[in-house]
Amino acid sequence: MPSATHWLLFAGSALLMAVTPGPNMIYLISRALCQGRKAGVLSWLGVVLGFGLHMVCAALGLTALFLAVPLGYEVLKFAGGLYLLWLAWQALRPGARSPFEPRPMAMERPARLFAMGLLTSVLNPKVAMFYLSVLPQFVVAKDGAVLAQSLMLGATQVGIGASVNLAVTLFAAGMVRWFARHRVWLAVQRHLMGVVLGALAIRLISQQRSAA
Repeated sequence: MPSATHWLLFAGSALLMAVTPGPNMIYLISRALCQGRKAGVLSWLGVVLGFGLHMVCAALGLTALFLAVPLGYEVLKFAGGLYLLWLAWQALRPGARSPFEPRPMAMERPARLFAMGLLTSVLNPKVAMFYLSVLPQFVVAKDGAVLAQSLMLGATQVGIGASVNLAVTLFAAGMVRWFARHRVWLAVQRHLMGVVLGALAIRLISQQRSAA
């Protein structure tokens, strides 16, 4: 099993990525505002199932493969770092929008709400890159079976991601109203997140392979 230190570091990384605005968060906020809290929760259920699918795929093969093949690990590490830098640029670039500025959306049936949430999550590159680039760094061969470690860490990410996205969904209206009254914080939120993401990208690219 992962050490307590590794688990806490991983949980912190998962929390940072969960609060980083991405397709899931933007979709859930917009859906909850346009169609109501119940529609937002149905969409959230689909998003959480998508997290689970990502986690199972990583745990059953990808993590073990990339820990065993140094070149594959390095390629994914740099790809993940570059993607984090792209996310940082999206937050910092002139004219960028905050996820707390919702997009208009059409009304949808319950089954379609769930399906759209699932599709948004499955196709979310931020989640995929997290599992392919960040998770393997916290799996250490000497700490036990790679599969068991991957499942434990993956379940941690699913729990954190699900909790953050549920809170965003339930309190979307209040958050959007607050940011509407304090628009300077929209810029603060974007720039702070951009700096943090950039720092995480540099750490990811420069970090040495932890499992040998």
